[in-house]
Amino acid sequence: MTQSAAWVKYPRTFHHPLSGGVQSDDKTASDIAWLDTTDVVVTEKMDGENTTLYADGFHARSLDTTYHASRSWLAGFHAERAHLIPSDLRICGENLYACHSVKYDRLQSYFLGFSAWRNELCLSWADTMKTFASLNIIPAPTLFEGRLNKDTLQTIIDGINTKTQEGFVIRRASSFDIKDFTNSVIKWVRPHHVQTDAEHWSKAPLVPNGLQEAKA
Repeated sequence: MTQSAAWVKYPRTFHHPLSGGVQSDDKTASDIAWLDTTDVVVTEKMDGENTTLYADGFHARSLDTTYHASRSWLAGFHAERAHLIPSDLRICGENLYACHSVKYDRLQSYFLGFSAWRNELCLSWADTMKTFASLNIIPAPTLFEGRLNKDTLQTIIDGINTKTQEGFVIRRASSFDIKDFTNSVIKWVRPHHVQTDAEHWSKAPLVPNGLQEAKA
């Protein structure tokens, strides 16, 4: 198997000031001026486990990922395309096999991608889509592309069904360096999102989400 570069923990995503789901250990962005000066892509924030795929393995956001039954499906998904992942590339997305707070009934796949990186560079959204297509990876649903203004942002917020959707993520449409992550990616989360969990999903009985078809 191809040896990949060093594994990288996915950076923390700050909340947009309008986000309703800010918890005590979260951080809210203090400077969002970049949103007015660049084209962006808004994708649905899926309620799963942040996961990174490499040529030689995968991990959740924590690099010391241990066994959990929900990662068994992901192991097979990764094995089917690991030989196609270049050694300098990593794919980030959500492992949605296990139900967390939002119950999904018609997912297109148990893994939905949201970014692709070559070493320290996050690929542009256009290049990310090409990369996903080459690996047969379905992206998280896109809610908006273009230049964002206050009215458009409010329309997106108003369009979120807080019973069935966690929120959304805004990112630069262009490529950016990992050191610029906090000025390139931001999230909006529904109010009281974490509080919907009576017990942390990883310690509760495994309840699989549903797919549109029998096979992802």
